[in-house]
Amino acid sequence: MVLSQLAFAVYGPSIRLEISIALRTHRQGLEEQSSNCGFRKQLSGLGLGLSDDMVRDISGRNRLRTFVHSFGPAWVVMIADVDAASILTAAVDGAVYGYSLVWFLLLLAVPLFLIQEAAGRIGVATGKGLGEIIRENYSRKIALLTSVPMACTDVLSYVAEFTGIAIGFQLLGVAPIISLPVVYMVYLAIVWKRGYTTVERFLVVFSVVLISSYAGSLFLRGLPPVREYMYFFWSWRPDFLYLMAATAGAVVMPFMLFYQTSATAEKKVKSLWSSRLETLIGAVASEVGMVVILLATIGLNGTLLGTNSPEKLSRALSFLAGPYAPYVFALGLIAASFLALVVISLGSAWGVAETIGWGRQKFFWIYLIESLPALFVPMLFPDLFHLAIDMMVLFVFVLLGPGVMVGLIARKKRLMGNLSSGLSWSVAYWVSLAFVVGSGFIALAAIFI
Repeated sequence: MVLSQLAFAVYGPSIRLEISIALRTHRQGLEEQSSNCGFRKQLSGLGLGLSDDMVRDISGRNRLRTFVHSFGPAWVVMIADVDAASILTAAVDGAVYGYSLVWFLLLLAVPLFLIQEAAGRIGVATGKGLGEIIRENYSRKIALLTSVPMACTDVLSYVAEFTGIAIGFQLLGVAPIISLPVVYMVYLAIVWKRGYTTVERFLVVFSVVLISSYAGSLFLRGLPPVREYMYFFWSWRPDFLYLMAATAGAVVMPFMLFYQTSATAEKKVKSLWSSRLETLIGAVASEVGMVVILLATIGLNGTLLGTNSPEKLSRALSFLAGPYAPYVFALGLIAASFLALVVISLGSAWGVAETIGWGRQKFFWIYLIESLPALFVPMLFPDLFHLAIDMMVLFVFVLLGPGVMVGLIARKKRLMGNLSSGLSWSVAYWVSLAFVVGSGFIALAAIFI
């Protein structure tokens, strides 16, 4: 052991050079699943006299460096999933059913992770966006059938996000006619002639603000007394089934598949384990965020969530959680809506640009034109609460096309190579997709019952 340490001290520079070469070779060529083991074998095979502890330490630092370097695409899209419509849906869950639906929100982290894991896997394995892969390996028509409906329904998302921003600023005392144009200019400026990595840094900052507002809202509210509420509730009433379907529809939206695949490719992420771990962390954080919103709104009058009077909502929040509650809620709503607005727009614009053969680099004009009409809707029709809830159910059906394509592509060895989904991952994916899409059909049936 002493001799090994002495050799390392004497030949340190050459050892570090060989380790650097091993690291570079590892990043470029080793297969993801056995990366740690393969890298250790490389170091051990250099004949440097390194102990097993030294090898494990260097290998562990490399894995941490890989994770930090590739962190971003999955986290951003998962946190953006908790947008204005999702917040309102979770708030209704809390106001009406209390603790009774916490179990359901936590359960949704499972299909969220499994579906988005496949999207990240495709980006890692192919280095291409979902629209581009479908166009090149299936047909332009199929690519259009998966991306265009998403882009059309995303217009409704933009309306919901601008509405959330307008409500948030109204709680802060700023009128929509002032706040929305300013926000729209920031929304354009954040991506104008900027690389993805730069844009991602802005989005991560907004995600931190959003998470902080979750924690702040619950801190001000305090945990409601558990004894007053049931832990579990289920009903076959049509209104309950519809709300459950809307909640499930809020968990995976079509833009998320396009965004995570394209952003992973844009960032040149090559580590499957890193993408998978980030997706898992993001899925748990997203659903825990939904639970926090639910807990923070227990005891709130549910009818106030659909009102077009921010003053009434502000008074209700103040009564429930103190005088600062409206401002914290407003900050969270603005951050959530803006983060989702950018991420949804990027996912949609990338998907359409890839489908028609423009490439991701020419997405900006789609990004601009697609969202502009939605800017004016909250100014003309301020009460869009029920539209936001209905939109969650609609997204379930639009998810079907891209969801099926992701499942097929992730399993195709010709495209995915050694990173293609195994049987267990594939089965888990299809069960998760069937669960989410099936909830939409339940909601549709509930309308006619």
